[in-house]
Amino acid sequence: MIGKTLENETVNRRVVLAYQAYPFMPAGIARGGVVLADKAYRVVKSDVGVKSDVKGMNEKIRKHRRKILRWAAFAAIASLLAIAGIYIYLQTRTYSEYDVLKSVKREDSPGTQFEVFCGNILKYSSDGASLVDANNKTIWNQTYEMQSPMTDSCENYVVIADRKGDTIYIMDLSGPCGEIKTTMPIQRIQVANQGTVAVLMEQEGTGYIQVYDKSGTFLAEGEVHTENSGYPLDLAISNDGRKLAVSLLDVNEGNVKTTVTFFNFDTVGQNEIDNIVGQYSYSDIVVPKVEFLTNDVMVAFGSRKTVIFEGAQKPKVKREMEVEKEIRSIFYNDAYFGFVFDNENKEQSYQMKIYDLRGAEVLSQEFQMEYEEIGFLENDEIYLRNNLECAIFTLRGVQKFHSNFEKNIWKVMSAGKIRDYVFLIDGETQRVRLK
Repeated sequence: MIGKTLENETVNRRVVLAYQAYPFMPAGIARGGVVLADKAYRVVKSDVGVKSDVKGMNEKIRKHRRKILRWAAFAAIASLLAIAGIYIYLQTRTYSEYDVLKSVKREDSPGTQFEVFCGNILKYSSDGASLVDANNKTIWNQTYEMQSPMTDSCENYVVIADRKGDTIYIMDLSGPCGEIKTTMPIQRIQVANQGTVAVLMEQEGTGYIQVYDKSGTFLAEGEVHTENSGYPLDLAISNDGRKLAVSLLDVNEGNVKTTVTFFNFDTVGQNEIDNIVGQYSYSDIVVPKVEFLTNDVMVAFGSRKTVIFEGAQKPKVKREMEVEKEIRSIFYNDAYFGFVFDNENKEQSYQMKIYDLRGAEVLSQEFQMEYEEIGFLENDEIYLRNNLECAIFTLRGVQKFHSNFEKNIWKVMSAGKIRDYVFLIDGETQRVRLK
């Protein structure tokens, strides 16, 4: 037994020495008395090696992730710069030609006028009106007889009235809603977004204001006597139909004064005399135009001063802007208003100035083109037109488009894409893309 034990011990020592010399030797060779030595050796060896390998692997992973993030950030920045570059290029590019994407023939009666209503085309003349889409498909039509038709629209409602006549038609997108017959000559009309109609009439020196609902049912009225309050020049109704503004001109012994009066037909106005919630007078100024650009912002356009009023119930003066030159044209939408003045620069006949609803100047632009109409498109670009010429400006002052036409051009509409428009020319509606 002693001999075998010594022999076994000698063998085991050899195996241990061999394993230490060749650590890759399979562990199954070292059994019996060398198990503790084998385990002890492999634990020490595994702990140091694995920790070192894991640490190195984690460092490689972190470096790889940082590299991917750098490339991703670079790609994102490059993409944003490319998109910004394309946008700036398209915003500053000018065009003089276009491709006709689609053309539809159109038949119009003599004297037809055009307005944009809810993205469609309102055609009206002395013998009727119709609403058609860009493909000239009729949505509705209304026949009548008028000497001098005029229109006003707000969101989904439009009214057509006979100036100095006694007939008013109320329509929405689906067709006629109501009809109004007045007892006095009509001077001005305005419609609210739920179809409420305000009518300004005048007879024998007295102004009358009447309000109707969309079906033509009478709601309210009031009188404006010339000797007491002045001659009514214009009226405006808020989008919700609850506020009304009237411009009254008073000429007394050669002195001119205009008073802007606000009425409120809601509960707030019921507590006031004659529903009047505010009056503002301006000496030596004529205010021929008042307009609610939004439900709570009303602008009075005067000969020497433009006044911005704001208020949900009782509008107050927000800003007064002096006008130093004679105004040639006024145009506006629900975000901006603009003026055209004669320009002292002989090379450029006119100057256009545009302001936001706070009265801050957005654009001052000179131009040469003679025009018959100026206004905002649905995308806030500005268009000018005469019978055979059209120009489009951006709010950045870039003349985006200018071209002469062989046929009369009557209206311009934006068509959703940055280069797409609709041109209404004689006998034809064209959907075009600038090039």
